[in-house]
Amino acid sequence: MIRVENLVKNYGDVKAVRGIDFEVNDGEILGFLGENGAGKSTTLKIITSFLSPTSGNVYVNDLNIQDHSLEIRKQIGYLPELNPLYMDMRVFDLLEFSARVRNIEGKAFKQSMARVIEQCGLNGVVHKRVSDLSKGYKQRLGIATAIIHDPKILILDEPVTGLDPNQIVEIRELIKSLGQEKMVIISSHILHEIEATVDRIIIIHAGEIVANGTSEELMSGFHGKTQLTLEVKNASSDSIQKLADTFPEIILTKMEPVNGNHLVMMEYDKNSDPRESIFNFATDKGWILLEMSLQKAQLEDIFRKLTIDGGADA
Repeated sequence: MIRVENLVKNYGDVKAVRGIDFEVNDGEILGFLGENGAGKSTTLKIITSFLSPTSGNVYVNDLNIQDHSLEIRKQIGYLPELNPLYMDMRVFDLLEFSARVRNIEGKAFKQSMARVIEQCGLNGVVHKRVSDLSKGYKQRLGIATAIIHDPKILILDEPVTGLDPNQIVEIRELIKSLGQEKMVIISSHILHEIEATVDRIIIIHAGEIVANGTSEELMSGFHGKTQLTLEVKNASSDSIQKLADTFPEIILTKMEPVNGNHLVMMEYDKNSDPRESIFNFATDKGWILLEMSLQKAQLEDIFRKLTIDGGADA
């Protein structure tokens, strides 16, 4: 488990991280979201012991980064945003070099090599020069070098930036596969990709955590009311208004004619669900319901609200 306590990091007068607290549990895939400069990469670098905090501490399986940084590094695999590959080496040689840095040699190296090649899908490129690999395979290789020592924690900083849609899907599936046996922390600003990959999301803004929960929890808490859209045929404006008067939990927010029909938007408390009553009312009035759809908050809406419109006050 990783436990971050009152973590602060200043670069001179710039306060990059402002006293944040959070935990990550074993077997969890955590998405770490934020704008550029929000403090994501700084936080990850502190967790990996690459940077020292100004104050506060990080505990990795009860070891703190102040006193046990070398032991912690052995437990973590880290792929930074700028994938540090030696382009003039071949894939096999780079993996061998990465293993030797961690004192993995002989039979142990052969076993580790076979494992990461299989996990990361590198079978067809082992003897290719790194510079000849596609962007997707370079990311696969970067992940392979990060897990050559079979760490229990994997930290990935912007792992799908610059990839095409097919490559993004491939890396997503690889991350989800690795997440079955490791704790994974992913930093990214590609929101839909985070939503499709992680178990929980933390949003950081200006060095402070402004949201922490599953995507469902964030979305359910974002709107105090549920929004519902109807398109109805054979309905008059008066009868639609009567619908709102009949059910006081419904608030009519919009009603306009569209191609001879009516587009109706309404909202109601998220703890109630009047859709069956609305359907029965429409049936009794002889309406034809062409559409009845819930309008759910998207992760992008939440992200923008928390990081642009209102920040920590949102």
